[in-house]
Amino acid sequence: MRRSTFFAFIAPSFVLMLLFIATPLVIVGWQSLHQERGLFHDVKVETCSPGFLRQTCTTEIRSQPVRGADGKAITETRFVGLDNFAALLQPDLLGRALSGSRAAFAELLELDFYRALRFTLTFTFATLPLVLGLGLAIALAVDATVRSLRGPAIFVSLLPYVITPVVGALSIRWLFVGDGIGTAGLEGLTGQRILMLTSGWTMELLMLFYRVWHVAPFAFLVFYAGLQTVDQSTMEAAVVDGATRLQRLRTIVLPHLAPLVVFVALIHMMDSYRVFEEVVGFASQSYRISLQWLTFHYLTADNTGNRAVSRASASAILTMVGIVLLLIPLLMRTWREHRGK
Repeated sequence: MRRSTFFAFIAPSFVLMLLFIATPLVIVGWQSLHQERGLFHDVKVETCSPGFLRQTCTTEIRSQPVRGADGKAITETRFVGLDNFAALLQPDLLGRALSGSRAAFAELLELDFYRALRFTLTFTFATLPLVLGLGLAIALAVDATVRSLRGPAIFVSLLPYVITPVVGALSIRWLFVGDGIGTAGLEGLTGQRILMLTSGWTMELLMLFYRVWHVAPFAFLVFYAGLQTVDQSTMEAAVVDGATRLQRLRTIVLPHLAPLVVFVALIHMMDSYRVFEEVVGFASQSYRISLQWLTFHYLTADNTGNRAVSRASASAILTMVGIVLLLIPLLMRTWREHRGK
């Protein structure tokens, strides 16, 4: 392929990536280093109380926003460097916590950013092995069934994945809210009053369960496709040599599916680290928040109509950095295997 043909082929994708990925990242990075502040000026305000013979008047100094000719408040943008990141990370408190101070560590976990970081990391690493294991188990089970039942089995297995994430999260929540079916079933089994959505750890378990239930079909689909490419002559030779099903799985199937395991792990970690639908669907803001939800929260206007855009940009940059740090080990492993081949 000629070089000109190659560049003409990739030019549309490159332009779209530049417009919709690189440019927003540059803008968010610029906003994270700046802060927009309103301009205020002091105004003397005289207030008089009504009176029959004589009024009582008081004069006070009030700070009011500077407004332009159109009546809108005038703002200015200042370069603040890493102040927005410091406001989120609290480096002094973090240093005391890392030095072994339990009080500082407990105080650190009360901050919104570290609450969100703790839940995000737990959510990502707790669901990863469950998604991989359950997806592989379903793929092996469907592959072992008779051909006439594989179509219905695949259809049923993919149903959780095609449901809209927020709708799926709301469905699971409705099972356990108040006197839902799930709550009634647990109360019938245990004979005790069950309140699944009134404590943080039970709500977190439900959110973990939903993510595994929702994403495992994707892992199943990838692994099932990989099972169709396993060398059957090698499998038959292993059977002739007396290898058990577990031995064939360990020595033939799993090494063959190893690249797909890495692929599913990469996709799942990128998606789980940006967890947002579960927080909204389960209405867990009072108990559990994620980094993606925290960015959304900063962009939500407060009672005065202000948005913490700079802090939201810093939170988004830190989220992206976290994703990169999580993916580096898997990407390095994939690169080493590629160079070895």
